[in-house]
Amino acid sequence: RAKRPRGSGRQLEAGMRGILITCNMNERKCVGEAYSLLGEYGDLLYGPEQFSDQEERLSGSEREEDEDDVEAALKKEVGQIRASTEQKLRRFQSVESGANNVVFIRTRGIEPEDLVHHILKDMHATKKKKTRVILRMLPISGTCKAFMEDMKKYTETFFEPWFKAPNKGTFQIVYKARNNSHMSREEVIKELAGIVGSLNPENKVDLNNPQYTIVVEIIKNVCCLSVVKDYVLFRKYNLQEVVKSNKEDTQQNPSTVTGEQNSKVEKTETGEEEEKEAKEESK
Repeated sequence: RAKRPRGSGRQLEAGMRGILITCNMNERKCVGEAYSLLGEYGDLLYGPEQFSDQEERLSGSEREEDEDDVEAALKKEVGQIRASTEQKLRRFQSVESGANNVVFIRTRGIEPEDLVHHILKDMHATKKKKTRVILRMLPISGTCKAFMEDMKKYTETFFEPWFKAPNKGTFQIVYKARNNSHMSREEVIKELAGIVGSLNPENKVDLNNPQYTIVVEIIKNVCCLSVVKDYVLFRKYNLQEVVKSNKEDTQQNPSTVTGEQNSKVEKTETGEEEEKEAKEESK
């Protein structure tokens, strides 16, 4: 039990929300860093965690009923214990992601996009390095089964807050699959782009300066989704890169960088960073 990785016994599955984190080999240390960083900013944005220890107990008289009543009382007690356990679950909880060098932190009662964007915005502004083994930190606002029909049905509703008329915006789709061979990158991007277009024909693809980046991360049979801002400016949400100084963005505010400058930022790092990231994740 002592050697069992944190989060074992709990698996990433459809219906979860949280934060997907990539690291360089040391997953245990990555989880520790994630708890520390998320706890720090979570308390700032949402206040300290509150726990409720209230748990009703069955009275002695209830236990002295006949067999049928005892069975009903047992079910009631089990339900109460489960409810109490739910109350005590932490704001951030590590679960098994299903892929090497990938950690998934399940979240409760917070908006993953807001929290991660706030962390990156602060690190981008201060250039203060706060982690050693965490590479990328991606908010995951929705998950579904990684099959094309499930994804199409799910995203028709999931994309609405950003792309359904009268809302509109420019976008790009970034796709990554791990331990999954039955999905086609081209098919997924084509289908999801079509859904965004169907929600509002004014939504347009922009690979240089998109307002929104649709993140599609597939691990085994689970599809993780999010829609994020400042993806290029924040170095593809890479915590190691976002704290590095760059002449192109030192004077820029998040979400206001111009197309020309964003394009330059993208060009300076795309090939180099992707190559470095791929090597670190696949060592």
